[in-house]
Amino acid sequence: MNASLITRLLVTSNSLAPLALRIPAGIIFMAHGGQKLFGAFGGYGLEGTGQWMASIGLEPGYLMALLAGSAEFFGGLAILIGLLVRPAAAALAFAMLVAIFAVHIGNGLFMSNNGYEFGLALLAISVSLLISGGGALSADRVLSRRQT
Repeated sequence: MNASLITRLLVTSNSLAPLALRIPAGIIFMAHGGQKLFGAFGGYGLEGTGQWMASIGLEPGYLMALLAGSAEFFGGLAILIGLLVRPAAAALAFAMLVAIFAVHIGNGLFMSNNGYEFGLALLAISVSLLISGGGALSADRVLSRRQT
């Protein structure tokens, strides 16, 4: 792989600000992905989530559940530890756009009506991390120093 592409993916600031986003968002995304993939935290696992996704028109449901759950669980883990934050944040931003427009948009903004408020907040965090990278206390920062 092109060394400059790797460098561009890993380069990040020495700021602690992304850490304030990475920790809670990583935990939230991992928990939601764990629900979809493993049935953790009261989730329905791949079978149940896949059936639900198929019922709302996201076909094939099992594959969509696998993709969404993997993006959330492994993307959440990546942003939590600060490894490949930009690609993980891109995948998570895409997952949140799908969630907002496929599930929540018709219910309005507020969570109390199953609206898109929470998805929008997670989308904003993901886009912020896509722009900023992992920051000072990230694996990306360590690896980017080794690239130069």
